Amino acid sequence: MSTTKRKYAGDSAGERTLRRRTALVDVALTTMAENRWRTATVDALCRSAKLNKRYFYESFDGLDALADAVIESIAAEVAEAAISGYIPLLDRPVEEQARGAITAVVDILGDDPRKALVLLGGIPATPVTHEKRTAVIASLTAALIAHARTTHDVALEQDSLASTAPAFVIGGSAQAILSWANGDLPITRDQLIDDITALWMALEHSATALARSRLLRD
Repeated sequence: MSTTKRKYAGDSAGERTLRRRTALVDVALTTMAENRWRTATVDALCRSAKLNKRYFYESFDGLDALADAVIESIAAEVAEAAISGYIPLLDRPVEEQARGAITAVVDILGDDPRKALVLLGGIPATPVTHEKRTAVIASLTAALIAHARTTHDVALEQDSLASTAPAFVIGGSAQAILSWANGDLPITRDQLIDDITALWMALEHSATALARSRLLRD
């Protein structure tokens, strides 16, 4: 059989499978963002995606697997955006690096508020989605801790603030972005980025000074 005949409407079998999977993830994202996930069914999701039910199981074992895929896809997009936002600025001051990462994340979640709602906890979670969200926040916190180690004295890692401050930064930033994406924080995108960047730097300076004073005291 020729390559042309093996394709349908110009797409290979793999491309069609990916397109169907993407459609299901998008429908699930909407369902979760609208707080309808607890009553979701495979049949209903497939109808919304305009797919035969059998196509669901070519990509997912069940609804929990689909929920995982939704959160993982958002988390991967956010992580990639954050890295792409600050990597080109590694030779620049820390404030510019922070602004680059924050801008990229705000744009991803602001352009599609569904992603902010689902990833950052703006809707009630099932045990599966709650566990996945917790893991994502933990990984973002770990990434911030790892980055901080490249900019501060190794000795400062001994202080508890080396772990507490990044967790505080990630949690607070997540809530601010969620409130803005939800329309509950009446400020512009640029104001949000400016404010979060300023708060990151204020906490970075004060936490570093406090940790250093504790180290000298001990």
